[in-house]
Formats: sequence, structure tokens, C-alpha cells
Amino acid sequence: MIAPYARYRGSRDSTVHEGMQFPTLDFSLLIPLLAHHTEHLGFAYTQNILQEPPYAFARRMSTLDHLTQGRVAWNVVNSFLPGAGRNLGYGGLPDHDELYERAQDYLSAVCKLWEWSWDDDAVVKDKVTRQFADPAKVHEVKHRGPYYQVDGPHLCEPSPQGTPLLFQAGQSAVGRKFAGRHAEAVFIGSQSPENAAPLVSGFRHAAQAAGRHPRSIKVFVPRTYVVGSTESEAKRRDADLLERQTIEGNLARMSVFLDRDFAEDDPATPVGELRRRKNLPSELRTLLDAGERDEQTLGELILRIGNRRLAGTPDQIAEDVARWQAAGVDGINLQYVVLPTSFAEFVDHVCPVLRDQGLMQREYTGGTLREKFFPGAGPRLPEDHPARRRAG
Repeated sequence: MIAPYARYRGSRDSTVHEGMQFPTLDFSLLIPLLAHHTEHLGFAYTQNILQEPPYAFARRMSTLDHLTQGRVAWNVVNSFLPGAGRNLGYGGLPDHDELYERAQDYLSAVCKLWEWSWDDDAVVKDKVTRQFADPAKVHEVKHRGPYYQVDGPHLCEPSPQGTPLLFQAGQSAVGRKFAGRHAEAVFIGSQSPENAAPLVSGFRHAAQAAGRHPRSIKVFVPRTYVVGSTESEAKRRDADLLERQTIEGNLARMSVFLDRDFAEDDPATPVGELRRRKNLPSELRTLLDAGERDEQTLGELILRIGNRRLAGTPDQIAEDVARWQAAGVDGINLQYVVLPTSFAEFVDHVCPVLRDQGLMQREYTGGTLREKFFPGAGPRLPEDHPARRRAG
């Protein structure tokens, strides 16, 4: 996030007042420290393709891959905040399709640096001849794209993974095509396993259309849980946590995600009254259809939708995980309500149940992050990935 939310009331004031995902630090600086103190933990680093030129970013990720011994991933994103475009010197955001065209060119440039620039045997490290690398095996890449021009060579010797594990989250038609060509893991925003199944299938088909194996993409869904020893206890805790949230803060956040300034609507208006109005915008009509009761206010509805989660016992949460797995989802992107309490409770109370039911591994496999995701596949991009085919 390279700008505060500023859609609500055309201002960032509510975002700043509420501390709604503001301020936001650069947590990539923690990766080397965390890697030093862990053995198997992977680190998926989110960076916008507008933030940094591809040549400098390629060096940053190779450095992190070396420091973590091959446990770093890159979550490839395009910003949806107009303020980010202004802050990064673009005067505003390019339109949706152009952002993906830029992302395609950006990926092509960085992958050439990671995959083409150094031959696998370029590093000699011969102490007798005092030679570090063979100049004939270190190459310029001469990338000439519509948005980026990169000569090279890459400033880093090949890291354990070469190209970091690639995440992506776009679900539009152009986003799915992009993921099918590049991604090794994707995030989807489905609210039910039934809705997730066709999305999972769509990504598998997109990978196949790009000449890749359909199972070369892992699919993750964000889920938030409130744990209790009984269902009633979990629901009481959930209600207490919801009371600590404000409608104002959630209006500021959901105005961005639903691309509607909810200051245009009175949050005290009952959902039933709004449903009876004609000519409602489609995004508002979809939101109202999720309302539980006609007497529920618009503000209460947005508060609940902005805090969707399952409150239940460890067994009930395990059942939820099993339903997503049956829909083809490969893993859960676990969200927190209270940090670090939410994660600690999940680890202490839910993970043992998941392991007993075969829904979670009991121990880690060795190797890089890519090898943990795809056992037996090796640390580098598979041969059927477009970046590897170009390198070949």
C-alpha cells in the first residue's frame, strides 16, 4: 500500500483518524532478521510493479533469496489506489488493462535477469587462479519492452531459486490470463467453497492454456477465525471484537474495495428501505443482497461484511478448512483479528486438530520455498514456465 485510503468523503481524514491500515511500514526489512531465526518459514513479499525499476528490484529479490537460502516469494501486484500512482510519480494510475501490460513487461524484464543473465556454471570461485566468475557466461539481457528497457547483466550471482516463488491475486479475465502465464500461487477472494470451485478451475485452465501443467498453480483463500472452546464462547468473543470496530473506519475501507463513496449513503438507513429503492448502482445492490435482516442498517451491514469470519471451536474450524480443500483450494491465507493473539490461538488449538485429520503437514520438507510448495520439482522454475522456456 503506497497511499492511504481516500475514497470515503473524498478524503483520507477518516483513514487517519481511525488508524485504518494507516500508517503502513515496509516489512520487507524484517525478512533477513526473521530468516536468521527460522529454518523453514517462507516470506512472501508484496511489491507493486510501479514502485521500483525492474533492474533494482531484481537485485533486491536476489539478495533476499540469498539471505533466506531460497525462502522468498514475490506477490506481484498492481495498485488500485490512485494516490499510489501520484506518489510514485505517474500523476495517477494507468487503467486496469494497461497496468497488466506494464506488469507483463516488468515480469519479462526481471525474469530475464534472474533466468538468462548468468549461466548455471558461471561462478568459478577458483582460489588458485583467483577467478570468481567466467565473463563469457555472464550475459546482458537487452530487454526492450513497451515500458521498460534493461541491458544488464544482473548484478547478483544465481540465487538458490533464481526467480523467487511467484504469487498473484488478480481475478479479472486479464488477471487470470496473467496468473496462468506467470503465477505459482494465487489468492482468491471467494466467500464460500461453492464459489471458489469454478475460480480454481479457471486458474488451472489458464495455466494449461499458457503451456504449463494445470497443477503448477497453488490456490489460497483468505480466512479469518475466532476460536472458542465452545461455539457460544467463540460467538461471544466475535461479538466483543466486532464492538471494538467502528462503522466509520469500515466505511473508509470498504469505500475503496467496493469503489463507492459510502458518504453518499446514510449509514443509519435500514437495508430493507434501500432494497426497495429503484436505480441502485449494481455494486450497492450486490452489497444489500448480503444483508441478513431488513432492519439491519447499512452501516451495520458494512461493518459485518468488512469483518467476515468464522467463530467456532477448533473442530468446526477444521471442518471449514476441509470444505475449502474439497473445493480444490490448496491452502488458507490466515488473517488475524488481534495480533498476535489470533495466530497464537490458531497454532495452539486448531493446528493439532488439522494435523490429526490430515489437513496439515506434521513436519516440513527440506529445500527452498518452491520445493516446499512443489515437492520433487527442484528449486528453480519448472521447464514449462514461460520464463524458463525463453531462457532455454
